[in-house]
Amino acid sequence: MRIRKAIIPIAGKGTRFLPATKEIAKEIIPIINVPMIHYIVQEACEAGIEQVIFVTASGKFAVEDYFDRNQELEAFLERNNKMKELELIRSIGSMVNVTSVRQKEQLGLGHAVLCAKSMIGHEAFAVLLGDDIVINKKPAIQQLMDVSLSQGGASVIGVMEVPRSETNKYGIVRGDIINEKTLKMTGMVEKPKPEDAPTNLATPGRYILTPEIFDILENIPRGAGNEYQLTDAINVLCQNRNVFAYQFEGERYDTGNVHGYLDATIDFALKDPQTRDMFIASLKKRLTKNGITL
Repeated sequence: MRIRKAIIPIAGKGTRFLPATKEIAKEIIPIINVPMIHYIVQEACEAGIEQVIFVTASGKFAVEDYFDRNQELEAFLERNNKMKELELIRSIGSMVNVTSVRQKEQLGLGHAVLCAKSMIGHEAFAVLLGDDIVINKKPAIQQLMDVSLSQGGASVIGVMEVPRSETNKYGIVRGDIINEKTLKMTGMVEKPKPEDAPTNLATPGRYILTPEIFDILENIPRGAGNEYQLTDAINVLCQNRNVFAYQFEGERYDTGNVHGYLDATIDFALKDPQTRDMFIASLKKRLTKNGITL
């Protein structure tokens, strides 16, 4: 089994980034000079994904345009002998085959995944959330693919450890331990209170799913928030098929909120040799200017 397609839901309004998201898609907001969504698609590409399906809404055209060719800009760069920049934007325009489908009503993550059913067909697929960046030498979604392959093509949910006090922010998995990184799942609980959480293993937005999930999504009732929850569908899938949770390796940034976005910006600036010294010098100067000592 080879995973060829990935769904990336990006239909959210991005209200935590207002007023910027009044006019631009949240996913295009850059971390330094690279849009958030670039890192998500890059992870999928490095794992061998051939087709990315964006589940979009009105106002998200810039995301699709970003991964398209811009002949006018390419011609301008070529005329001005900016060959390094030309190579960069050409590589972005040819990263992957991009298609999209509209989620006309925002009825939950389960509904967003279901919107892409006709483009997936009868094959297993990946889901990567559009505001969860995971940085690792081996892509997180590739790690899940490998576990799926080792388990006969089963669905695999990416998980990470979180403090008990934060279980109410995530879907939390439960199941039977196979090894130190893998559970055979018996279900999930959506945002449980710390005292009710079966584990501290949270689902930050990486999935390998088999196509049976679509039939389940078409038949489940609305759940939390009066939306169609992917969590509820996975619970049903666990009753009929083997589903595994895998604790992937990598540094994860929740860029769906300002705190996570700032963390990513700082870390990326420090890790890039081209910006590290500049960033440190600028930060020291501004801390001194504002009378702040650490």
